[in-house]
Amino acid sequence: MSTTYDASEPSFRLSMLIYDTRYRSLTIQVVAFILFMSGIAWLISNAYFNLQDLGKDFDFGFLGSRAGYDISPRLIEYSNDSTHFRATLIGLLNTLLVAFLGCILATIVGVIAGVLRLSNNWITARLMTIYVEAFRNIPVLLWILLFFAFFTESLPHPRTFKGEDPESTLFLGSIAFTRQDAWIPAPIMGTGSNIILIIFALSLFAIWFFGRWAKRRQEATGDILPTFWIKLAIFVLPTLAMYLVLGRPITLEYPEISRFSFDGGIRVKNAMLALWLALSLYTGAFIAEAVRAGILAVSSGQTEASFALGLRPNRTMSLVILPQALRVIIPPLISQYLNLTKNSSLAIAVGYMDLRATLGGITLNQTGRELECMLLMMLIYLIVSLIISGAMNVYNSSVKLKER
Repeated sequence: MSTTYDASEPSFRLSMLIYDTRYRSLTIQVVAFILFMSGIAWLISNAYFNLQDLGKDFDFGFLGSRAGYDISPRLIEYSNDSTHFRATLIGLLNTLLVAFLGCILATIVGVIAGVLRLSNNWITARLMTIYVEAFRNIPVLLWILLFFAFFTESLPHPRTFKGEDPESTLFLGSIAFTRQDAWIPAPIMGTGSNIILIIFALSLFAIWFFGRWAKRRQEATGDILPTFWIKLAIFVLPTLAMYLVLGRPITLEYPEISRFSFDGGIRVKNAMLALWLALSLYTGAFIAEAVRAGILAVSSGQTEASFALGLRPNRTMSLVILPQALRVIIPPLISQYLNLTKNSSLAIAVGYMDLRATLGGITLNQTGRELECMLLMMLIYLIVSLIISGAMNVYNSSVKLKER
């Protein structure tokens, strides 16, 4: 005679939320969430009552009021009669301009320095080591101030360019670097210039499309095309041909010496140059270490195998080592791009009107909306950082190792 047992689970009891491992983790998460939200609610409530005691409210209406201050440089139209919102937009564009140019230069400098640090030439490797260690171990603010002092104290005054042949004293015959500011040629867009820009944009798309096609062809057949020269031809020839056919619709306006300074061209603030170079070289030192680590992560057998196949050192670096090293380089590279973008807020030290100087500086002081300005500035930096991180993560996913 067999005996049957009731295998049903016991009924739920409140003590199981603590003693039963099936529910304990959920209980801890719920309690932690409640405590976190309670802390946020307390902070909001505390801020609300403190603002009430000061006779203030929480309002972003100040963004529509008149700014009343000038901003230089500016990428879009602006005057002191514009609103604080437009002043914020000008500051954001100035921040993005420095961040974009800085990321480009920092990447170029970092890749070159990282590769040269592994050079067999003792002098070259030591010089790159000095550069990396010097910039990595000195605060970036000091580099910004040093570059700014160099531009404002060491460069010549505009009056020294006056003479019988002032063009002979300009850099490349068209660029003037002075202690006041720098002047570069300005493009003049004539009739048909829009067509040139469209052709140039299509050339960039064609380069991207050709690169993907050449890669798939190489993977399928093993044939390597001279992609560099083909891409260079696509980049130059269509735009140049259309430029000549349309009668050179885009010309340059060169700076000319005037009574006190220069007229014509584009005026570039020394503060922007100092900030751009300091951030680029500082971040480039960190990128160089990431590049060096990525190259060293590739097995030396890969290099020896490529040499055995007859590949030259430069082809080995571009075709064998760097494509594999990118999987190690890109994750820290994302962090360096984010750091450069956030470090651009130090521009206020040299008077460059970025987001921190406009929204978090003059606008904040004029309107007295400290909380609103700080929250809005934090939100903008957060959104910009998430966009940069998202774009770089998409690229990281495209180059990471695809497992079968």
